Amino acid sequence: MADFKVPELGENITTGDVTRVLVNVGDTIAREQPVIELETDKATIEVPSSVAGKVTDIKVRAGDKVKVGAVILTVEEEGAEEPQAKPEEQPAPEEKPKAEEKPRAEKPRAESARAEEAREEKPAAEPREEEIGPKEEEPREQKVVSMPRPARAEAARAAEPARGPRAVGPLPPPPAPPEREPAAPAAPSVRRLAREIGVDVNEVQGTGPGGRISQDDVKEHARRILSSVGPSTLLGAGTGAAGQPAAAPVPLPDFTRWGDIERRPMSNIRRTTSQRLTHAWHAIPHVTQCDKADITAMEELRRKYREQVQKAGGNLTVTAMLVKVLATAVKQFPQFNASLDLETEEIVFKKYVNVGVAVDTERGLLVPVIRNADQKNITQIAIEVHQAAERARERKLTLEDMSGGGITISNLGGSGGTYFTPIVNWPEVAILGVSRGIIEPVWRSTTFEPRQLLPLSLSYDHRVIDGADAIRFLRWVVEAIEQPFLLSLLG
Repeated sequence: MADFKVPELGENITTGDVTRVLVNVGDTIAREQPVIELETDKATIEVPSSVAGKVTDIKVRAGDKVKVGAVILTVEEEGAEEPQAKPEEQPAPEEKPKAEEKPRAEKPRAESARAEEAREEKPAAEPREEEIGPKEEEPREQKVVSMPRPARAEAARAAEPARGPRAVGPLPPPPAPPEREPAAPAAPSVRRLAREIGVDVNEVQGTGPGGRISQDDVKEHARRILSSVGPSTLLGAGTGAAGQPAAAPVPLPDFTRWGDIERRPMSNIRRTTSQRLTHAWHAIPHVTQCDKADITAMEELRRKYREQVQKAGGNLTVTAMLVKVLATAVKQFPQFNASLDLETEEIVFKKYVNVGVAVDTERGLLVPVIRNADQKNITQIAIEVHQAAERARERKLTLEDMSGGGITISNLGGSGGTYFTPIVNWPEVAILGVSRGIIEPVWRSTTFEPRQLLPLSLSYDHRVIDGADAIRFLRWVVEAIEQPFLLSLLG
């Protein structure tokens, strides 16, 4: 029999939700054959088996939450041998005591008499045995006598540390080490995250192999701390909330007093979103600036070339066009395509341009990344955005599809609204929120004209980006939208 356990699924991934079990008891499976489907963070993964044989037991079912290392199923391996009987063929340990007991039982009384005679014949043997004790103690006696009392006490005190736990009497406490060793292994990025959100990594319980601490473990530990802190403490705590004295947790009221309720467990995506946004909100000093862009000319171009892009397999949306605008803008303002490293007190400027696009799905918000967007034309970007959105809704996005973003777009225009304050997608430093375009009268030279205006909301990390830089960046984006030629000129 062999157990198949949940393997390592990726960096900092320790748990997943079982969405489907792909085999049944009695099935014969091969190595690398997918056996379960897991939803981890924001991706769905088919997990292949590392064992082959006949499935005899399945330990999980759809809806279960499993950790890395948990047993998924048991198989009966083909051609497996069960060696036995070797321990039974070694009766020596049982027979030995009998062999030793026999001579003891058959000792005649005369033997004791012979032993007495032997002791009389060898008088020197007995004193030698008795001298062992005095010979060890004699040097001690001589040293103690030859030593004055103060020196003797001093020597006793000097000998105390060497005796360690045998020492009698209270000892002064050892000096505290400057830095505690971590309770379990953790990657530098995990320790950095713990420092940024004010968590002592030594207090975090690791769930990985060998007690390894992941980023999710740190976030879960922070969540427990935050849940035990009162509202007044949280409002004034900022990033150092974890270091303040924890207040008693505030329980929810009993909602059943006013009617029926239903409780549903948070999905893996909703839980991960909650943890990441909580961290981003507490770790990043957010500022949001707003403006409106006249997209009347852009809308005319979009309608004119929409069918052409559709034939190529894409969808020419405002979002796709804004990806190209942002990709060009961050090359003019590199601090918007950066990350803050608090451990080294450095700003990391990224030479590549990857733009994340928030996609609304039934399971929650997913953010696939369009890579090297600065090197692609709008048609190529429109195709990739369309395909990424389809994969997100069909649960086919991988972890790699959602990694490596430099700046993010969140477009709520399809649902309405005027402005909002998007939360920066850490470790990025900026995010552009887009609301629904509206027709408004705009004064142009001598008269008011109806123009379609697009509300934009730029949130940014004030530790990296100053307000003046932010408004210059946002105005550049507005001008690029209103004057598409600017993209060709600078892109």
